[in-house]
Amino acid sequence: MSQLAIRDAASSDAQRLRRAVVALQDHEGRLHATRLPGELIADAYLEWMLRRAGERAVLVAEIDGEFVGFAAGWIELEHNIAETPDSNRFGYISDVCVLPPWRGRRIAPSLIEALEKHLRRAGVTRLRINALAANASARASYKYAGFVEYGVVYEKVIRNSQLA
Repeated sequence: MSQLAIRDAASSDAQRLRRAVVALQDHEGRLHATRLPGELIADAYLEWMLRRAGERAVLVAEIDGEFVGFAAGWIELEHNIAETPDSNRFGYISDVCVLPPWRGRRIAPSLIEALEKHLRRAGVTRLRINALAANASARASYKYAGFVEYGVVYEKVIRNSQLA
């Protein structure tokens, strides 16, 4: 039986992470028209994500040495005067990607759990993650991993004919 291994990302993972960012972006692009094609954003997004997360908050999942996905996260500090201190300092999971052939094997919750342990060691007591409303598989994975809805963002497209 194949064994899932989760480890810190290394600089040698850069091309695999880039391919995963493209796959994730293209998947979300099929779900919502606001997503640009993965090839257009991959380099800039990957650079931003790695800089934001730092080298130890990007985790890679492998099965038998084969790259199957990644997760990235970091600590966010907000200054919302209406919220508790632990709500203003939280772990944010920016990305969870499992490549298509490996989906449905509970790899995403394993990546989330590993990232949670990392962020918990930094004193975080809350985690947050976002998903497109249309991304039912991601939302199911997050619920399976113990997340509950915290806030809901609504969107309305305003057409030029509506502007008067």
